[in-house]
This record gives sequence, structure tokens and C-alpha cells, in this order.
Amino acid sequence: MFNKNKRKTCVAVIPAAGTSSRMKAFGNKLFAEICDVPVITRTLLAFEKSPWIDAIVIPTQSDLISTIENICKENGISKLLAAIPGGATRAESVLCGVGFAGNKFDLIAVHDAARPFVSQNIIELTVNAATLYNAAAPAVAVKDTIKKAAGKVVTETLPRETLFAIQTPQIFDADLLSAALHRAVDESLAITDDCSAVEAIGMRVFLTDGDYFNIKITTPEDLILAEAIAKHISENEVKRK
Repeated sequence: MFNKNKRKTCVAVIPAAGTSSRMKAFGNKLFAEICDVPVITRTLLAFEKSPWIDAIVIPTQSDLISTIENICKENGISKLLAAIPGGATRAESVLCGVGFAGNKFDLIAVHDAARPFVSQNIIELTVNAATLYNAAAPAVAVKDTIKKAAGKVVTETLPRETLFAIQTPQIFDADLLSAALHRAVDESLAITDDCSAVEAIGMRVFLTDGDYFNIKITTPEDLILAEAIAKHISENEVKRK
């Protein structure tokens, strides 16, 4: 366990500039309610509560800045540095957040705004791992058998014991992430997460224990599962009291 008084400082960059195209008639997934609490509110409260996070930057759509600022005020999100305009891609949005944070922090935690159930344990584990290894991300073992296919024909069955679903927050040394994202954006690299950008410059990423509850809201079906998770967490909190 790290001594909090000697730990590295960490800013959470929470990109929220996506279009939620797969949510169909539900609109922007970040404002969809899970047991009467918007997705983005749950996400922000998790980082507000964490003693391992010092500040929050939210790159988002320009017309949503005031809405997100109001959500932060209404829910006591005191760590907000700013909600700022994001970019055309996720990598560009994260880079906007990294640039805004400047050189004020040792570590940068990038977290999907649509992952509302990130636990305090995941945040702590990943900050500690990034402190040691400069790049870390939570992950869970895949449950399904994964196959590669071409034209709907299976070409290979991948060994499941080597496969992991990567979650967020993905946490990095600030200078490392900045360099990796600048290269990814400048060279238009096809990256699907921030770990991919770091891997592309030859750096290793250390995996920490994720949580199957730490889901990303992507489709309407995810909201059904999210309601069940929220109720389960709430019931357990009541039992502990």
C-alpha cells in the first residue's frame, strides 16, 4: 500500500464527447438514468470520492459544457478543473484534456464517461500500478470463446486464457501519455483505447484486476444490466450498514 501523502498526483480525464450513435432513440447515453441517477453523475461521483484522484477534466461537446458544469455543481463535484471542448475523435478529446491539465500532475487517468460503476478499489489499484510501471489498466478475463473469422467463416480459435477485456480508468505517466497521443493523432493511428497509443510507441502496459460490474454503457440493452447492477450495489451497501 502506498502512503497517500507521498503518492503521485493524478488528474482524471473523462472524455464525454461521443455521439451515442448506438443508443438509437435513447439519445445521449451519458444522461440516461440508472435508478434515477444519470450515467455521467455516477461516473463523476466515483472520482470525486476517490482520495487517489486530485482533479477532473471533462472534454465534451461544446453545447454540453454548461449542462455538465451544472451537473457538477448540483452533485458537489469539487474536483472539476473544467469541462472543455473535445475533439473529432476520442484520441483527440483525450489529448485536449491532457493539454488542459498541462504539467501540473504526475499521472493521468483516462476513464470512459459511460462506465458508471467503477469501484474505489479499481481506481486505487490502477493508480498504484501506474506509479510503479508508468502505464496500467484494469482488465477481466473473457468468458466467451473468441474466434477470428473471415466472411463469416471461422479461421482461428484464440486461446481464451490469454485474452482479457480491458476497462478504464487507464492510467499513465503524464509525459508518456502525452507523447503517445500526439503520435497517434499526428499519424492517424487506428487505436481503440489509450493503451493502444502507448503500446504503439513500444511501451508495456501492466494489467490490474478489473470488475465485471465495471461495464460500459453502449447500447440500450446495457441499461437493463446497469439497473440490475445499481440495485445490487445499493442492496449490499444497505446490508453493510
